[in-house]
Amino acid sequence: MISPGSRYVALGSSFAAGPGIDPIVHAPAGRSGNNYAHLVAAELGLELTDVTYSGATTAHVLDTRQDEAAPQLDAVTADTALVTITVGGNDLEYVGTFIRGSFLNTLAKPATILGRRVANRIRARVSYLKDEAAYQAVADSLVTVVENVRERSPGARILLVDYLSLVGPSTRPRLDVPLNEEQLPSVAMMADGLAAAFAKAAATTGVELIAASAASQDHAIGSAEPWTTGFTLRPPSLGGVVPYHPNAAGMRAVADLVVRTLRR
Repeated sequence: MISPGSRYVALGSSFAAGPGIDPIVHAPAGRSGNNYAHLVAAELGLELTDVTYSGATTAHVLDTRQDEAAPQLDAVTADTALVTITVGGNDLEYVGTFIRGSFLNTLAKPATILGRRVANRIRARVSYLKDEAAYQAVADSLVTVVENVRERSPGARILLVDYLSLVGPSTRPRLDVPLNEEQLPSVAMMADGLAAAFAKAAATTGVELIAASAASQDHAIGSAEPWTTGFTLRPPSLGGVVPYHPNAAGMRAVADLVVRTLRR
């Protein structure tokens, strides 16, 4: 168990930062005061340093600046007791592919008045397929992140927290998931590859894995209680959401998974 007052550093991309979830405490990063790191820190009384940043890749965690932000690993110091890591999806352009495909399908629908060939050309501008080497590269990068965290803080408890599921048993092509029956399984395959990369990295390094992907299968888009948002062209400022990202319920669920693991 991590003692109250211990230092906790949260690393990761938008699935950790929480864009679109009020309150936003750092606009450039899309970082929410109700992301899972903040919820965990509040429940356990931890001293949080949250450097999660929307759009971050594993390179931004390791050694590359993002906008004006230093590499996220700079926040990990010798006195850090807990580190959570949720990153790698942007290395694969996972959510970006889902969003681009949905956007182009939305454009292609009215374009059918110009002919099916024109509409299909619009849809075909997105590739949903990644080779095995891409997933292995994410696993390798996650291993490198863990190794660097250990080097900076040998006593820290490290949790790899993978991505909430966007596609599950209840997900079907519809207004807020404007992909067809061929595209949707490809997105699901990409999610499976990302989850497998986290599992492989956890097994290689011996750190604990929070399998949010598995825990959220029945809470994907289209379920009765989704933990992620669907597609929309309406921004949060106009009453919309950030497409294909955790919602407040999803962040609460991930926080609960982390807390349960830490209390074991």
